[in-house]
Amino acid sequence: MRANYLKLALVALAGVMLLGCTKKEKWIELMREPNLASWRKDRGEWFEAGKAFMNPENEKLIATEPGRGVAVNGPTGRTKHLFTVLEHGDCELHVEFMVPKGSNSGVYLMGRYEVQVRDTWGVENPTSSDCGGIYQRWKDDKGFEGHAPRVNASLPAGQWQEYDIYFRAPRFDKNGDKTANAKFIKVVHNGQLVQENVEVSGPTRSAAFRDELPLGPLMLQGDHGPVAYRNVRIRPLKEDAT
Repeated sequence: MRANYLKLALVALAGVMLLGCTKKEKWIELMREPNLASWRKDRGEWFEAGKAFMNPENEKLIATEPGRGVAVNGPTGRTKHLFTVLEHGDCELHVEFMVPKGSNSGVYLMGRYEVQVRDTWGVENPTSSDCGGIYQRWKDDKGFEGHAPRVNASLPAGQWQEYDIYFRAPRFDKNGDKTANAKFIKVVHNGQLVQENVEVSGPTRSAAFRDELPLGPLMLQGDHGPVAYRNVRIRPLKEDAT
């Protein structure tokens, strides 16, 4: 009971700290429409299920039950990425995910800036490639600018986990020149603060787009291993005029 209270308090505090500079709009539920209708049509093998869980006969795969509300990236976990029809800028994002043993995915804000989703239960010194990390950028065959999570907040493989992400899109002047980098204001993983005020100077490695724009689609990575997502919702944030 106490752990649940602390978890809710942390998420609420993160939201309150944004209120001084932003105005919140209503949540947009991205798993509400049937047949993944809120996501672009070129979905590869992604399908909708009612339940998803680690396959008891093979811990590296996902088993499902029929129904609605859960997105699963096919029988093998090697398919196309999933993109929203909606394009967002500044936002608050809630995502719930489940990975089986050894699997890997990612949540890409604007299709460009990744928060890692990975089975990293028990890792003592997490890096930017572990769950809760903001993945590194890549240039001249070298990685740079990755941000490890402050703590490893991962749960064991097969358990549902959640992110609450507060994101600020890059800024541009009237000529289209960038004036401020994208920023992860906060990333809360399973109720624990893992990232705060982290700027990203450009798209992270494996991003769908190499450019930067004021708006972009949310992307769920589909080609790195089996993963399931549910209760994905986004709330645009607007800057105050003052």
